[in-house]
Amino acid sequence: MHTKERRPEPKTSQMELRHLEREVKTAVELGIVGLCPQELVERLAAIGGLLDAVAELPVDSPPVAVLVPKLVMRAKTALREWAAWQEEHLRKASA
Repeated sequence: MHTKERRPEPKTSQMELRHLEREVKTAVELGIVGLCPQELVERLAAIGGLLDAVAELPVDSPPVAVLVPKLVMRAKTALREWAAWQEEHLRKASA
């Protein structure tokens, strides 16, 4: 019986975390101004705060190494939801 060997996830660099943090903070600001659903704005804000805190720590430290993969996944998911909401909101506004 063969088992699939899990490949380690690629490590996220400090620069990638800062870039993601900026994207999330911009989405929060635009979400507030655009009256985005509060739940999404709050989720983005919480993720942005965690990204800010993590960016101040060494990426290869054990606590950060454990937190970052899931945090990056949550950030990307929330940003996709934000983009979908924004696209729909802009489409309705221009109709």
